[in-house]
Amino acid sequence: MDRSNNISVERQLQSTERYIRAIVGELAQQQEMVAVWDDTVQEVSKPDLDEVWLDANIGGWLHKTFGQDQVYILNANNEPIDATVDGQRVDPQGYAAVAPALHGIILGLRGDPATGHLHHAENAKDNPYLTSGKAIHDAHLLRLANRPAAVSAMLIVPASDSVALPRGSEAVLVSVRFLDGGFLDQISDRNLIEGLRFSQSPDDGEGEVSVPFDSDEKERIGYFLWRPEMPGTKILQVVGPSTILTSTLLVAAMAFLVVWLWRMTKALSTAMVEIRASEAQAHHLALHDALTGLPNRTYFEERLNQALSRIKATDKVAVLLLDLDRFKHVNDTLGHHAGDSVVREFGNRLRAILRAGDTAARFGGDEFAVIRSGVGGEDDVEALCYQILNAVRAPFLVLGGEAFVGASIGVALAADSSQDGHELLRKADIALYRAKADGRDCFRLFDASMDETVRIRSTIESELRTALKADDELKVFYQPLIASAGEKIIGVEALVRWQHPTKGLIPPDQFIPIAEETGIISDLGDRVLREACLVSLRWPELIVAVNLSPKQFRHSGFAGRVIGIVSEVGADPGRIHLEVTEGVLLDDNDVTQEGVKTLRKAGFKIVLDDFGTGHSGLGYLQRFEVDKIKIDRSFIQDLERDGDGAAIVQAIIDLAHAIKLAVTAEGVETAAQKEFLSQAGCNELQGFLFSRAVSKEKIDELLASTR
Repeated sequence: MDRSNNISVERQLQSTERYIRAIVGELAQQQEMVAVWDDTVQEVSKPDLDEVWLDANIGGWLHKTFGQDQVYILNANNEPIDATVDGQRVDPQGYAAVAPALHGIILGLRGDPATGHLHHAENAKDNPYLTSGKAIHDAHLLRLANRPAAVSAMLIVPASDSVALPRGSEAVLVSVRFLDGGFLDQISDRNLIEGLRFSQSPDDGEGEVSVPFDSDEKERIGYFLWRPEMPGTKILQVVGPSTILTSTLLVAAMAFLVVWLWRMTKALSTAMVEIRASEAQAHHLALHDALTGLPNRTYFEERLNQALSRIKATDKVAVLLLDLDRFKHVNDTLGHHAGDSVVREFGNRLRAILRAGDTAARFGGDEFAVIRSGVGGEDDVEALCYQILNAVRAPFLVLGGEAFVGASIGVALAADSSQDGHELLRKADIALYRAKADGRDCFRLFDASMDETVRIRSTIESELRTALKADDELKVFYQPLIASAGEKIIGVEALVRWQHPTKGLIPPDQFIPIAEETGIISDLGDRVLREACLVSLRWPELIVAVNLSPKQFRHSGFAGRVIGIVSEVGADPGRIHLEVTEGVLLDDNDVTQEGVKTLRKAGFKIVLDDFGTGHSGLGYLQRFEVDKIKIDRSFIQDLERDGDGAAIVQAIIDLAHAIKLAVTAEGVETAAQKEFLSQAGCNELQGFLFSRAVSKEKIDELLASTR
């Protein structure tokens, strides 16, 4: 009986002590998740700590996920800079209460040979719980604040080589788990121990046993007391002396079962730690971008709502949305690995610019966002925008070469906590749209007029889609092209007009850009081209010019679609002139360049529209084998204002003829302009002097009158 009772007590003692000792290794494993991390190194190095970030990723997170009771962060001088107790952030100076007990551990962790803890830190590298190979820690069981505690201290070091950290400048993460209170309940549940408690003295009650518990330094911390399971006594009381042999065998079987259960409990404990670690890692990944390590949109919106809730009367919260300009070009020409490298480096540059308390996030692709609190006014946020623009303009080292990108930035400001986070993001997005429309590589601050513009554009887009389905709103008009020698009509230019049922005639410059941005231009362009091909059959002696948008060319298969429409109608490609802008010819997109070549090969003539408003280089006209140029109307209007305007037009005509290009002058409005252009050798004229854009029936009348 006594032997079985002793075996049971010894089993309970061993399982309890081993479980308590295991908590030391678990503490270190939990710390490793946040102490060996580039982001933590950067955050604790800032002069002004981001309290929200530290709570969400260090102190508060370790308490919520693993039940750590106290978490401290010490700087390179071993001074407390952050403290969390029972899940609540507290004054870091509270660390003074536990500092004396931890002093030797911290010094040993930093390699001080004068302390006896140095060998502990060196031996800790073999801790089987750790996986990174970079964790430097020291963990012990000791008395802390007159309570039994497991304590682990770990240097905060980077996980990658992208963050430099000189030896000796590391911060220290300290974790404490007290072994009384709720922790004892866990041991009781897992090890089937009844009434487990901790006491400073061996004041065991009736039926209890007390076992001394010492620290790693052999200091008596206290005693664990419990009412042990006494299988021998119970058996004796039930079955009596006649069954002692059987009882002994049963006790042996039970002992074997207990050992097996203990091993299973240990395995389960390890598995639970791994599960919690996996859950913690999944939680982190769910809130951060894998490529840059920055918060993702979900975490960003959470931080934005927190910033808005803490806004002060005299300060504002600024939200910046950023898109990288020319990023697609880097991806297309150098590959996605190069694009990833640019995104990662830009994320690092953004971190370097921002101050403590700011939040930077990546929404995906080349989209980033920033929150800045405590903004005094527009000047503050404009200074930040200029910093970002200067940072992004510096070359990015990619694949042994340099890549250059820019950034478009939209900014929205919130002046009080009544602002909604989603509404603020919407306004920043509108401002970003304006920055792109204004030429990119710049920033714009949201104002009410932008909102009205977006509302109008949205209305136009919706009504334009409806108009495309109707037969009587979108019409194709034609403006004559006149031979400079005489006034014979030699061709027409097809121009779309929108006769709105309630708003009247809407100018093309109001709806064509919207059609381009929304993708409607493809359907609209096909419709105009089909109409132009049909009227070319009506006027077999005329050429018919059709304007093509750069957006149309960027769609794969566009050239084949144009050829298919012309073939379906039965028109002659040689009499269909396709007017494009310089942007089409200069576009580095392979789809665009191949489309131009395919159309010329099919017999279409390529006309460069608005010549003189862009790069105006005659060299690339030869390279793309353009057939004709149209001098922009702004040059024609200058003819009668000064001599320089006339000289420029004459030079354009002479150079074009030298490389065998025909020349059309658009915007001719006076007889004097007509006379000069005819004398200068311009081949064709177009403008209000001859006719505005009119219906095909009116063109029939003009043709009849000239015949």
